[in-house]
Amino acid sequence: MRKSIHSARYAVFLKVLRGTRRRASLTQEQLAKRIGETQTFVSKCERGERRIDVIELRTFCQAFGVSLKQFVSALEEAMSGERRS
Repeated sequence: MRKSIHSARYAVFLKVLRGTRRRASLTQEQLAKRIGETQTFVSKCERGERRIDVIELRTFCQAFGVSLKQFVSALEEAMSGERRS
């Protein structure tokens, strides 16, 4: 299995990540403040320039006000949709 951050599956992950932030009505700057990072860090994560580990993802989810389980469910749904396309 290729571990590139530029895979089609990682692109779906990033789309769900951005969408979840937007549904939480947070700007990148607001999210950055909530997680104790910079807006640049958030931007790099959302563009796929920096890969996010599961601990960081949990922190993002807490800032979004969703559980990690809810996020993963949304990701699974999005990935299922991509397979059907």
